[in-house]
Amino acid sequence: MTTADPGVPAAGRRDSRTRSPVWLRAEPTRTRRKPPLTRERIVGAAVDLLDEHGTEGLTMRSLAQRLDVTATALYWHVKTKEDVLDLAVDEIFGDVPVPDVSDDWQEDVRVLVRAWRGTMLRHPWAPGLVGRPMLGPNVLARTEFLQSALVRGGCHGLPLAVATRMLANYVIGASLTEATWRRTADPRARAAARDHIAVNATTYPTLDASGHLDDTRWDDDVLFERGLDGILRAGREASPE
Repeated sequence: MTTADPGVPAAGRRDSRTRSPVWLRAEPTRTRRKPPLTRERIVGAAVDLLDEHGTEGLTMRSLAQRLDVTATALYWHVKTKEDVLDLAVDEIFGDVPVPDVSDDWQEDVRVLVRAWRGTMLRHPWAPGLVGRPMLGPNVLARTEFLQSALVRGGCHGLPLAVATRMLANYVIGASLTEATWRRTADPRARAAARDHIAVNATTYPTLDASGHLDDTRWDDDVLFERGLDGILRAGREASPE
């Protein structure tokens, strides 16, 4: 019989014959630390929430839950929900590629505006927020490109401001209308609206003849492109020679 070493605590003494080899023991589970909370993580989570639930579904509490932090932790990086919305809008504008400058200023405008519309449609909450003061670097960089293309087309002063406003309002309005329709309308509703016009053709003869609300006649892409052509033509004609 051997005597236990009094220098070794009882909890630390174990019979070597009952101890399993290290190779047969599972590694202890390590607690993984949470990634640090940054503005980039906050904005990314906010865009995800907005895509899923719209602006009504974004609150500081829901954002904190998505990030697995306390709401108090968010306020070290953003002060209000309005801050988050401003950052989210600028974030998605980063998805709009800034085209290379070409010799055709109108095509440069078209490329930018088409991509802008596409981004708005992928994030249907965005068109309703673009009327806010837009000072983010992504928004300003694309607005700079738009205006520089218009300047190359001869727009200066008031015509430049008008053309910029017309193009911005056109993209925002078209995107808002299309996004709202896609999100809320029953696919049968538009056909029913078209049938209503056709049945009442004597009351609405011009609407009936023009194919108003008839998706099979002209789709949204065609209408958008033709409208864009009209705006660019009007802007060119308004520019001083």
